[in-house]
Amino acid sequence: MSVNTIATDAAIKQRHRAMWASGDYPAVADVIAALGPRLVAATGIGADDKVVDVAAGAGNVAIPAARTGAHVVATDLTPELLTVGESRESDLGIIWRTADAEDLPFDDDTFDVAVSCVGVMFAPHHQPCADELTRVVRTGGRVGLINWTPAGFIGQLFKVMKPYVPTPPPGAQPGVLWGDADHVRGLLGDRVRDLTATAEQLEVTAFADGTAFREFFKACYGPTIAAYKNIGDDAERAAQLDREIAELADRFIVDGVMQWEYLLVTATVAG
Repeated sequence: MSVNTIATDAAIKQRHRAMWASGDYPAVADVIAALGPRLVAATGIGADDKVVDVAAGAGNVAIPAARTGAHVVATDLTPELLTVGESRESDLGIIWRTADAEDLPFDDDTFDVAVSCVGVMFAPHHQPCADELTRVVRTGGRVGLINWTPAGFIGQLFKVMKPYVPTPPPGAQPGVLWGDADHVRGLLGDRVRDLTATAEQLEVTAFADGTAFREFFKACYGPTIAAYKNIGDDAERAAQLDREIAELADRFIVDGVMQWEYLLVTATVAG
């Protein structure tokens, strides 16, 4: 890897850290809190399992995993999120560690289970993340992932915001590809067996209408904050994005309920 490539990659990671530290992502994580126990159950995490939660944020998976009696390490590129997670923990023994999903600081075969819940999908380079998820898990161990699908609400939100955000750096891949089963199968390849991929729906009742959703995400969600920051002082474009986000959310709110589609993937690490 050239010096220029290393410097560019470091700059990308720094922007990602700053984006996820902006706003109040733990408040967003509270809206989707049900995904954590869902992933714990799907991967069969239990007492004495050694678990790594990759791109753990404030611990939506790490905390319910630890409550089963598992030994959990929660990693994230953004230390501010880990600090929130640690403050929410109550004597569960979770290890909170700043780490890059594309280069985990663990030996091969360290864990029984590796999980990531709408986390690893936001790393810019997908293949290194998939390589790391399987590398750190022993043969016969499990990998479990939850990621937003391209066709679901959050995937559509990213589509709406795309014209308003900076051009991605060369080589960066769209995060919602992790919500495509064929893409994930290709990433994990023959390093896993018994892979299952199921589209499921998260029921969200936190927002009365599209305007309420938009204002919450403008204040709390890093990628949305970044889109408005990129618009700057262009009031016309900001108003246009305001309308588009609210209209999208209104289309998904039915009798006060939204359905946010995600892809649940589980697999066993092959020998």
